[in-house]
Amino acid sequence: MFDTVIKGGTIYTPERTFVGDIGISDEKIAQIKEDGGLEGTHTIDATGKCVYPGFIDPHVHIHLPFMGTNAIDDHESATKAALVGGTTTIIEMICPGPDDEPAHAFAEWKELAVAGCCCDFTFHLAVVRFDELAKQQLQELVSNEGVQSFKIFLAYKGALDISDEDLLELMHMCKELEVTLTAHCENAESIDAMQTQLIDEGKTGTEWHEKSRPRNVEAGGVNHLCSFAEKTGATIYVVHTSCGEAVNRAMEAHDRGVYVTLESVVPHLVLDSTYAERPNFEGAKFVMSPPLRDKEEHEALWGGLADGSISTIGTDHAPFNFRGQKDMGKDNFTLIPNGIPSIQERVDLVHTYGVCTGKIDIRKMVEVCSSNVAKIFNMYPRKGALAVGSDADIVIYDQEFVGTFTHEDGLSNIDYSGFEGMERKGRSDVVLLRGKVVAKQGKYVGDVGEGEYIAR
Repeated sequence: MFDTVIKGGTIYTPERTFVGDIGISDEKIAQIKEDGGLEGTHTIDATGKCVYPGFIDPHVHIHLPFMGTNAIDDHESATKAALVGGTTTIIEMICPGPDDEPAHAFAEWKELAVAGCCCDFTFHLAVVRFDELAKQQLQELVSNEGVQSFKIFLAYKGALDISDEDLLELMHMCKELEVTLTAHCENAESIDAMQTQLIDEGKTGTEWHEKSRPRNVEAGGVNHLCSFAEKTGATIYVVHTSCGEAVNRAMEAHDRGVYVTLESVVPHLVLDSTYAERPNFEGAKFVMSPPLRDKEEHEALWGGLADGSISTIGTDHAPFNFRGQKDMGKDNFTLIPNGIPSIQERVDLVHTYGVCTGKIDIRKMVEVCSSNVAKIFNMYPRKGALAVGSDADIVIYDQEFVGTFTHEDGLSNIDYSGFEGMERKGRSDVVLLRGKVVAKQGKYVGDVGEGEYIAR
């Protein structure tokens, strides 16, 4: 007799798809049986629905000091939103300032997450300081806390960027420690120069944001990163790839033997540059970096997901209120806090605009939103798989649900939705975290602070 049995759903295991039952005991998947017949103390009927492994968001910002303010979510609000949307594990970016010690930053972020996270969590640690003390602490965090991925920014001059000299040494360290280096690929110097010129010319509106960091800057950043990885043998992961040109540069390096994988984020897949050009400062809601691109880039990104050039879909969730935060840049687009919140909407957007349109199939959705993330970041098969012994993080998904995306349905603290009124097909009907039901039909039903830190 199992603690819980999920009965009669269409189950997506790593090997195949079939109708059957899943038996859960002690927070783990204990048995999977085609055609059913399992019995449990509690039963969940999944007839007519799909059963997926819990989804994993590889790129989330929650506690985020940025551009003179802080992201509006806390770990409770963000992870409730994540779970309602089917995401059971997040990888949060720790983003210290240039004067902060890495160990202190890690402790600060982890303490906040432990207190508030409703889903499981782990971290990428941004490296913005690289003196001898920082180097020592980075190595200790890998050894003692299971940190397995760093983050660097080739952007945000004077705040988060890193010199080429430090980047080269950091890559050697990553190779030695077997740590993946994730990277925001642009060019801090180029962007700073272009933004200064535009502002001097009186071009201060949101429509100039994309012009200040065009596609060739992003592609150049990818090329730069890959050239360093080629020299050092480091494993790299390019976050929020927004255009086909950047994908091509990475795949050229991959063909030369560079260990590079690519992430896309859901705003770049379903929104385009016209959103950030909306009048009356409405475009500020859609300012993120790299920026939203022309609609033609959607085809390149979905095609990259379909053929495996792009391995994951994250969110880059970075929630800043339209009123009181985004409007800091009303007279100067360079002062708008960057980010489009999407931690709750990600999976349904991918299903609606990827699966239902035939751009990718369901199994690809599971791969890029769950299993590939777990494999790349050393959590598989504990996470990202419906397999005996895996954590019972399970999403029972209703493909027949039809509605629209609205701010009213959101659990994030943000004061708007970037996807307001867009068509929505499918939703997570029941979500289990380590065997416990935590969300049902768009409502959070779990407790606060039940998330566990995943040392990798």
